[in-house]
Amino acid sequence: MKQTIRFIYEAHYHLSQEPTFEEKEIWLVMHGYGQLAEFFVRKFKTVFSPERLFIAPEGTNYNYLEGFQGRVGANWMTKHERETAIENNHRFLDTLIESFLEKYPHRPTVHVLGFSQGAATVTRWASHWQGKIDTLVLWAGGFALDMDLAVAKEAFLETEIFLALGDQDELISADNIQKQEELISQLGKEIHRLSYPGGHELESTLLEKIINRQK
Repeated sequence: MKQTIRFIYEAHYHLSQEPTFEEKEIWLVMHGYGQLAEFFVRKFKTVFSPERLFIAPEGTNYNYLEGFQGRVGANWMTKHERETAIENNHRFLDTLIESFLEKYPHRPTVHVLGFSQGAATVTRWASHWQGKIDTLVLWAGGFALDMDLAVAKEAFLETEIFLALGDQDELISADNIQKQEELISQLGKEIHRLSYPGGHELESTLLEKIINRQK
């Protein structure tokens, strides 16, 4: 007889720098499967700025990357208890972003980037969050296929959306791309489709172009 209980849980996140709460931009950046926030946020070092705060939440599920010892990575969910993980992620991200925004006397613009598994995770959350997302970047991933389209249309009405894919990404299949195109068509939203030479990774030149254009 399965039961559930909700309790206070600690989750982790990493920042680009100590916030002054005078920054003009907040970037919420979500890592992919098997990564850790501490190392993921460092990938944005070339675009660190006193006027721009990067917040990198860490998935609350952990596993050894090989066998039963060695390097550990985090993930946002697996197929086991998937719906529970999604709701936990939403509560975590709601609490995290609001805890920062309430400290700003003047609201900064809010930008979100999801990499790989983090892309689907962040689209589920962003489409339900009550605040405004100014920019949404989906990198080496895409919209969650189970996203509520009616809700997403309203949530992303004023959001600029970028889809970045490597031309040698072995994890993105033609079927993945077709499903995304079908979903985007139903979403009825203009998407900036960008490509870069490389595989399943963040590419610094394109990353800088996307982030710096938001000034």
